[in-house]
Amino acid sequence: MAVLDGKQIAREIREQLAKEIQDLKQEGTTPGLAVILVGDHPASRSYVLAKERTCKELGMHSVLSELPESISEEELLEYIQTFNNDEQIDGILVQLPLPSHINESKVIETILPEKDVDGFHPINIGRMHAGDDHAFIPCTPLGILEMVKQTGEEISGKHVVVVGRSNLVGKPAGQLFLQENATVTFCHSRTKNLREQTLQADILIAAVGKPNLITEDMVKAGAVVIDVGVNRKENGKLCGDVDYEAVKPKAKHITPVPGGVGPMTITMLMNNTVLASKWRKKLKEVL
Repeated sequence: MAVLDGKQIAREIREQLAKEIQDLKQEGTTPGLAVILVGDHPASRSYVLAKERTCKELGMHSVLSELPESISEEELLEYIQTFNNDEQIDGILVQLPLPSHINESKVIETILPEKDVDGFHPINIGRMHAGDDHAFIPCTPLGILEMVKQTGEEISGKHVVVVGRSNLVGKPAGQLFLQENATVTFCHSRTKNLREQTLQADILIAAVGKPNLITEDMVKAGAVVIDVGVNRKENGKLCGDVDYEAVKPKAKHITPVPGGVGPMTITMLMNNTVLASKWRKKLKEVL
């Protein structure tokens, strides 16, 4: 059994990104990310501050905008347009969730697809499903794929079981593994006999948000287990969707919570922003 250390994998990727950013700077381009936070949701605020901190560590240009919860939808959409038109900004991220009076779909669709580094715009989702190389991939699913690749395990021909079908993680994660020629099964709240499905998984991805949903008797010996869930126990400690201590001896590779998928998500956001900068630079050179 090997624990997949998300912090270490993320650190190695960031070191490579820092070199790429320095190369871009020498060519006169500094990748730029704009992060917009609406309201004062404590968890959201900690996420955006972590993103801003990572930008600075890598030498990227970053802009953090903290807007009041009372802002109207129209005002927010106009604010996003200013970053759409800002040549110093390559990527735009609006931290979710948003206040109930603001339509999240409208907000996402207002961001230019070429600056949608979260990969949530319908055009990027369509490109991803079509296997287009110029699609921004949602950061958590991209991080999951990268972690599995880091194990050195062959993905092609393997059976991947995704427990969870959210638009943010489950569905795009399954799609990415399908493009790697895996056989993919999606499980969800209506799946009958979940254990029967998960026992078939060579690669098991748990992304539901239910503490210790995946128990030792649901995992095939030698499987790669990726735990995306982040849950808080009654004692305040974080745990995933997988019963980590029980499953760990059985799995060939497993991610802990915390310290597994989480660090990869922000790193993939930085990766997407650097990509956006490179693509926009190429487009300018052509024009």
